[in-house]
Amino acid sequence: MTTNPLIFDRALLASRRDRAAAKATAHDFLLVRIAEDIADRLHAVKRTFPVAVDLGSHHGVVGRAVARVPGVETVVSMDGAPALVRQAAGLRVQADEEALPFRDGALDLVVSGLSLHLVNDLPGTLIQVRRALKPDGLFLGALLAGETLTELRQAFLAAESEMDGGASPRVAPFADVRELGALLQRAGFALPVADADTVTVTYADSLALVREIKAMGTSNMLADRRRTPIRRATFVRALEIYTARFGLPNGRIPATFEIVTLTGWVPHESQQKPLRPGSAAARLADALGTTERSAGDKTRGTDPGRAS
Repeated sequence: MTTNPLIFDRALLASRRDRAAAKATAHDFLLVRIAEDIADRLHAVKRTFPVAVDLGSHHGVVGRAVARVPGVETVVSMDGAPALVRQAAGLRVQADEEALPFRDGALDLVVSGLSLHLVNDLPGTLIQVRRALKPDGLFLGALLAGETLTELRQAFLAAESEMDGGASPRVAPFADVRELGALLQRAGFALPVADADTVTVTYADSLALVREIKAMGTSNMLADRRRTPIRRATFVRALEIYTARFGLPNGRIPATFEIVTLTGWVPHESQQKPLRPGSAAARLADALGTTERSAGDKTRGTDPGRAS
């Protein structure tokens, strides 16, 4: 029997996010950006969503933005960290994203911001989302991907290799946009779309970035992390490498966040479908104003740019 690898310590993640809950609004700039983007995308969808779920809701930033979109009626916020979900507005459910508590076909819309890249079984979670949605229901989720925190990853890898003779995993692995788009198809969604947006944020120094990651409640929760704290000398060396390799002329340092937004619909007979081969009502040759030839016709045409 095949089991999914344990990548993240989900209990540790919930605990750290709970400890960070009191100051969540001071470090939610990425969530605010994503909430605005998801709301803008929903404004373009002219239909009604009686029941929506904000999956992995944090403190409710995305859910509140979605609730203001015309056509969205009831929004349920769901998160595994109790201190965070209590800050969300309206109906709230404490549950893990890896085990959805909704019956099949109960929902019209599922949105998610910055949560699903931290589940151990993303394909399985997407399948659960698809099952919980009604036919023609919509999933719209934003995940961190590929190049996120690449500078930090490189700095710690170099420092630990130099100072300790080997590296411990410290930054979560992130899928790329192509892989995430394929997962939507594997989960059974129709009309799947995955698009990426790279956001570069600058900090006064690399220590300020590390402190913000901790304040977000998303510092190292990898299951294979080294259980002993990093040595101070190695930590300082990592910050030095970060500044030396990536520091900007003004003294600040950049941090990259790649955000992939996934859009998928539950299949329904009303959705557009590709035409069957040979069912076209007009010939491509007529549209192009040219002569149609079979694949086996080797007659050479005349190059209009060359004299005969």
